[in-house]
Amino acid sequence: MSQTIPATMLLDRSILDNPYPFYQRLQKEAPVWRVPGTHIYVVTSHALLEEATKRVDDFSSSLTSVLYRKFNGLPGRVRYKPGALPVLATADPPIHTQHKTAVFSHFSAKSIAALKPEIEKVAADCIRKALTKEKTDFMQEIGNPLPMRIVSDLVGFKEGDINKLLRAAFDSTAVVSGSSCIYQLGWYMLRSYNVYRWVGGQLRSTPTDSQNILGAIKRSINDGILSELEGRAFLLLFLAAGGESTTSLLGSAVRMLADDQALQTKLREQPELIPAFVEEVLRLESPFRFHLRSTPQDTVLGNTKIPAGATVLLFWGAGNRDPETFDNPDRINLARPRKHITFGRGIHTCIGAPLARLEAQTMLQLLLESTSCISLDPSDQPQWVSSLQVRRYQRLPVILKPRSIGMV
Repeated sequence: MSQTIPATMLLDRSILDNPYPFYQRLQKEAPVWRVPGTHIYVVTSHALLEEATKRVDDFSSSLTSVLYRKFNGLPGRVRYKPGALPVLATADPPIHTQHKTAVFSHFSAKSIAALKPEIEKVAADCIRKALTKEKTDFMQEIGNPLPMRIVSDLVGFKEGDINKLLRAAFDSTAVVSGSSCIYQLGWYMLRSYNVYRWVGGQLRSTPTDSQNILGAIKRSINDGILSELEGRAFLLLFLAAGGESTTSLLGSAVRMLADDQALQTKLREQPELIPAFVEEVLRLESPFRFHLRSTPQDTVLGNTKIPAGATVLLFWGAGNRDPETFDNPDRINLARPRKHITFGRGIHTCIGAPLARLEAQTMLQLLLESTSCISLDPSDQPQWVSSLQVRRYQRLPVILKPRSIGMV
């Protein structure tokens, strides 16, 4: 039945911009869909996604391929040697456990909570600048720079240009976006390599006793837990995941608020509901729509045979709107139990999830307190990034009406 679904639909630009009807079709016809003519499999069922995350021997996190768009619009694969560079998100046990232990203390509840004053300071600064303009691109003024400034401080980068770090983060995720042509993919890889060299210099100049992520990684290298190559890759991972995921979350949240004035009013009057709103944003617009898995041996998922050497796309963005799991899945429900799988499941649950939540909650509370109305710019349309993996606004033109003194 899945053969009736054309392979070109996976990378069709109109579907990338509005993928949810396509996801619904896959869930009904082929919850584990083999993209015709390829060894690429797409998983969209919430239950099967959860199952796959538990079967780490069958669905390895080892990065054995990245996807690209062929000139005929079909997806292709660039293959890698299995286990070429296992680093946290692309590592299986026991290496994954060792890597997670090396940096986990920086993402403990206590460590993340201690970042709130800095997040408030950066968010207030970005919002203050945005409010001086009649119209503003939310992504440029707030959504993009806020997470990158926080990540840069958390890691301990010195003399890092925020715009260059943003480009580095976006280039890194573009490598695995799945929607670039082969020449674009090569260009992103080259630019990522330049940043890879820069983070090497950051590592070398960091004292071993530094109490930041750079220091933790350097100690892990000295202790033999990480190689220097893995340490550099670790830092690129923090840039890409830490910047990209929260940037996407902030943009999606503000777009939903701009589309729903009644919701804005409710959250201004009841700011204690902001965390529940953030969870619904994460569910409805997963910052990373999928993550890659590989199959070391033949296996089966949902009655679909998957051969060894296949590339499996675990589509969190589809599972989060699966009607088998969520009632009225396309609607915001602030009383909905948290069942979304945006940050993964099992051993690969994102360790940066608490930080992303805190950044989003803090920014939204300050933005709602500082404005009386958030609306889209009627003369300028929002634009999504053209990516199979990333759900992020390239541009989000908005009008932010400052709250008058008399309203405070």
